[in-house]
Amino acid sequence: MESAEKEEISVEDEAVDKSIFKDCSKIAFYRRQKQLLSKKSTYRALLDSVTIGKDSARFQIINEPAKVPLLAEVCGIEGNIFRLKINEEIPLKPRYEVPDVLTSKLTTVRLTSCPGDTGSLVLASGKGDLKCHIMANPFKVDFVSEEEVVMSINSLGQLYFEQLQIPPKQRATKKNEEDASIDTTQENQEELGLWEEKFENFVDVKINGPASIGLDFSLHGFEHLYGIPQHAESHQLKNTSDGDAYRLYNLDVYGYKIHDKMGIYGSVPYLLAHKLGRTLGIFWLNASETLVEIKTEPAVKYTLTQMGPVAAKQKVGSQTDVHWMSESGIIDVFLLTGPTPSDVFKQYSYLTGTQAMPPLFSLGYHQCRWNYEDEQDVKAVDAGFDEHNIPYDVMWLDIEHTEGKRYFTWDKKRFPNPKRMQDLLRSKKRKLVVISDPHIKIDPNYSVYAKAKEQGFFVKNHEGGDFEGVCWPGLSSYLDFTNPKVREWYSSLFAFSVYQGSTDILYIWNDMNEPSVFKGPEQTMQKNAIHHGNWEHRELHNIYGFYQQMATTEGLIQRSKGKERPFVLTRSFFAGSQKYGAVWTGDNTAEWSYLKISIPMLLTLSVTGISFCGADVGGFIGDPEAELLVRWYQAGAYQPFFRGHATMKTKRREPWLFGEEHTRLIREAVRERYTLLPYWYSLFYSAHVASQPVMRPLWVEFPNELESFSVEDEYMLGSALLVHPVTEPKATVVDVFLPGSSEIWYDSKTFAHWKGACIVKIPVTLDSIPVFQRGGSVVPVKTTIGRSTGCMTDSPYGLRVALSTKGSAIGEFYLDDGHSFQYLHQKQFLHRKFSFSSGVLTNSCADERGHYPSKCVVEQILVLGLKKQPSSVTAHSADGSAQPVAFTYYAATSTLNLETLSLKIGADWKARRLRHQMKGRSNLLNHGEGNDNQPQYSSLENRMDRGAWQATAHRVTESDMTERLTHTIHLQLHRHSKAAESLDFEPQHQLQMLPPLFYSSRVAVKTLVLFLGGLGE
Repeated sequence: MESAEKEEISVEDEAVDKSIFKDCSKIAFYRRQKQLLSKKSTYRALLDSVTIGKDSARFQIINEPAKVPLLAEVCGIEGNIFRLKINEEIPLKPRYEVPDVLTSKLTTVRLTSCPGDTGSLVLASGKGDLKCHIMANPFKVDFVSEEEVVMSINSLGQLYFEQLQIPPKQRATKKNEEDASIDTTQENQEELGLWEEKFENFVDVKINGPASIGLDFSLHGFEHLYGIPQHAESHQLKNTSDGDAYRLYNLDVYGYKIHDKMGIYGSVPYLLAHKLGRTLGIFWLNASETLVEIKTEPAVKYTLTQMGPVAAKQKVGSQTDVHWMSESGIIDVFLLTGPTPSDVFKQYSYLTGTQAMPPLFSLGYHQCRWNYEDEQDVKAVDAGFDEHNIPYDVMWLDIEHTEGKRYFTWDKKRFPNPKRMQDLLRSKKRKLVVISDPHIKIDPNYSVYAKAKEQGFFVKNHEGGDFEGVCWPGLSSYLDFTNPKVREWYSSLFAFSVYQGSTDILYIWNDMNEPSVFKGPEQTMQKNAIHHGNWEHRELHNIYGFYQQMATTEGLIQRSKGKERPFVLTRSFFAGSQKYGAVWTGDNTAEWSYLKISIPMLLTLSVTGISFCGADVGGFIGDPEAELLVRWYQAGAYQPFFRGHATMKTKRREPWLFGEEHTRLIREAVRERYTLLPYWYSLFYSAHVASQPVMRPLWVEFPNELESFSVEDEYMLGSALLVHPVTEPKATVVDVFLPGSSEIWYDSKTFAHWKGACIVKIPVTLDSIPVFQRGGSVVPVKTTIGRSTGCMTDSPYGLRVALSTKGSAIGEFYLDDGHSFQYLHQKQFLHRKFSFSSGVLTNSCADERGHYPSKCVVEQILVLGLKKQPSSVTAHSADGSAQPVAFTYYAATSTLNLETLSLKIGADWKARRLRHQMKGRSNLLNHGEGNDNQPQYSSLENRMDRGAWQATAHRVTESDMTERLTHTIHLQLHRHSKAAESLDFEPQHQLQMLPPLFYSSRVAVKTLVLFLGGLGE
């Protein structure tokens, strides 16, 4: 190991041969379970042993050959959740049960025994529609709803439980070996990896022998399953063949292979099953290496069965079998019974917590690279964003900012004055994120190492010394974050007085925390390393990174004395990581296929509780072509975590380095992200308090539309926006599926609309990404963009109101200070509801508990789908006086634009339709019937001359409307009239067509009244 310390560590040490990772055939507990289950060893439940207490029902299960009882416990949990635990009744020593993931002591619901058939026990919770039927011989559990079996447990007889054993050398008599549940001949020991498991040059010694567990679940009527991240695979889980199970084992896989079931950086042992009428969830609480097999049998319409002398036809439903296998621990599984997707999301978050409410800045754009060289480089990149008018919020520094990869330090030559650098960013209301990995360089002169060494805070090897492995600093030891004292100490390192050079705008990135160990087995830590409580690493491998993020998050909260929200990004994660921050998809590659696979990867993370997720824009590895980079920015702008990142030795790729045209396209994508920040922030609040994903697969919003169940190239942001990123090179058209037979969808750029339940061919150029607003929604936006989120605090809002087929719309808006916990502790927030119905647009309070003073106003309202023009709009002020309000109506797109408003965002108000017969000619754009091809403007006192309107770079609607309206008029006229062929809009005419959106004086408005008489309902 001394030579390893002297070696130069480079990126090539991480870019390892994929052959160093195991497939199923090389995993001993998988081979054992597959071999021994083929012998059909059965368990039976001893129902005469049943005891029903206040919190659970308990009974014994016996495997006939071994005669050693297991203890089963069934609990009913508040919110229609069942829990099944199976453990040894009297183990040699306690088996590992995962701590710290469940949010708190769960509220149990008393189970009652109901009449059932002989040889069975029926349990009901008194709430929900499911009953638990336990059959004795063979042991099986059915969950029944209205006489229909929805889910079965152990119906395939795959319950498997290896009990802890005394090592062969310590057994006193031959009888011990005879009683062992597994053949322990020398040949079988080596083949099945009972006491030692060899892989490559490594030997894994198992002090208590084999301890794996397994159980099968049959989901009746289900063909569509999702979840169990993290894999670079499709959103819908695929059938697995022998040797091709989904693997959950956190590994550092540089440039991971796509369409592969191997484990990568994180593991969430939780899947969802969905069919028409019901959604279920299975949460397998186990932190050891886990494999999941899936087998779906689709529905068969008819099968012949013999009933007496006549052959009868009988429908056979679909079924999916799921087989979970883990290397160690106990069986601890939660069954989330729905019945809706929203219910399942709430049930899972009740167990593991909701997504942490992020600080607002973290929803902006992040600029990262391995590595920005020095303070001057940071200053130049920061200035480049301002020079090219591209907003961004966070600058990131990778490992090279430290002194020799010693975390919590600064390279004195490259970053001699880190506070000055942070002051520069602070002056523009921007932030800094730096990296902190779990490995600590072995250096007695490095204070972090010395203190951790002195207090015994490192993971131990199986011989009792500190575990040592190679990572970026060279020879390193690894902090044992499973120890609460280590976490408490690590948190204290983020105090401003301890972390020299840090300020309150510095936030943290946890990387390499699978943990990554160069030249270790599968690039990670040996399984027989020892953690706090004398637990082997094998028991808790998948939760190691979870604990580091937990400690980091707590450290950032503590440094502000509990006042400020943290931001922590982690590469490794587990169930419940959403409570502590954000996750990304790791070391992807600058190829089109990785852009495409990022969508299903993020959808899978989203439905398993981790809403704050993203993929490195542009691809971490390699050099993206300009077209790919633009398309990735366009996709990333509509995904929750938005960060550009690249490895060292790649070409610099700041947004302005690819030519003026590509810079413009990237600018537009980033600026659209900032335009939608109010909507993003409101979605994250919904994720935080109501457990609803931010980024949603179509089946979540349209659970009764079978066509949506397999869609993974497009998705919903909340319930209002449908996004279909362009993921193919040189694309000129994309096929967009618009769901919902009763829905109407509006193109967010052209305002053209389509009815749902169809596939639409959408023409695309490099400057377009298909985004559609759902009819019936209201989306809040910012009408002014600053250079960072902090510069936009007081800027005005707009509302994009898209009417449904019934002429109505609803939406929500959330606002707080964007950075503190005052929203939680002092109820300092605004939660508003916008609704449009029967011609009345209303802003009302959605949560009376919240109060937050805001100077912001709604200055523009854009209504899509309004079929006829109002005669006038009048603003009623607080003193009762009325003044006209500017508006513009576009008949070609049925769009009404209300301008120069000053409606307080936090006040109740209404925009009301009055029945008033329009008089005179409408003077609309009507395909060449005598008008001047101009949209109809309202009159105002001191009307502003349209030709005097000035475009402003920071006004979203001005630049957008030029392009959108011209494009829309061309599009709609082309569709509806041959007269379009003779029309030609010159650039100067395009500018004149713009509405007078903004005026220097504002009208203080209490109520808006829209005169829409004679337009019908």
